[in-house]
Amino acid sequence: MTRYLRLMRLFTGATLSAQLEYRANFLGAILASLGEVGVALLGIGVLFGQPGTETVGGWTFREALLVTGFFMLTEGVISVFIQPNMSKIAEAVRTGSMDFTLLKPLDAQFGVSTRHLNVLRVGDLLIGLGLIAYAASGLTVTGGGLAGAAVLYLSAVVIVYCIWLALSTTAFWFVKTQNASELFNGVFGAARFPVTAFPVPVRALLTFVVPVALITTVPAQALTGTLTPALALASPLVAGAAFVLTRLFWLRAVASYTSASS
Repeated sequence: MTRYLRLMRLFTGATLSAQLEYRANFLGAILASLGEVGVALLGIGVLFGQPGTETVGGWTFREALLVTGFFMLTEGVISVFIQPNMSKIAEAVRTGSMDFTLLKPLDAQFGVSTRHLNVLRVGDLLIGLGLIAYAASGLTVTGGGLAGAAVLYLSAVVIVYCIWLALSTTAFWFVKTQNASELFNGVFGAARFPVTAFPVPVRALLTFVVPVALITTVPAQALTGTLTPALALASPLVAGAAFVLTRLFWLRAVASYTSASS
């Protein structure tokens, strides 16, 4: 474990040195983050902008803003930690550089999951945390609710990572996997709203097929104290199952890899 933590520190240092050389890119990333949160807030504003609308799907404005905050936080996790690594898998398989990753004396999945960072999108993380803090300041939040939200959000991050890794791992058989990732991004956009704001059929889709509800709505419910025990248990179970299945899928893909030069 110490060895892997040391490697992560080295990877982070190398990434910071490379990306901070281009400071103009940082300004562009900040503008992109502000544009994204502007779109999310505009959507919430439209939902609650109708005269006499105090709740949507049983959520007040502050509670719904919590969901938007978790959405922006997750967008930050994807942009900073997950996407920069997953987007390199298809290229590594296509060019044959995956050979070097597999030959290194460390777990290949760890290597492809932690080698790259996009520190320019740290603003997404800060904006998400800021929205959550602002929304929570107007609500009654207990210590137990805060701890539960933290645990369930960790489960949500695992679920998101597993979805991205599973989609990216298909590059071992189908080199062009960008369309699959874009499809997930399109569906994930619904996570900026509470899942109960959608019609029942869509609600079922976003809970049981693509578990968007477990990523943003469930942690927000834990923070407000409205989460049911069933959903509180479901999120870590889904995360654990997803991690095991994705790990097995990755190992199967690696076992079938024959190198681009074969």
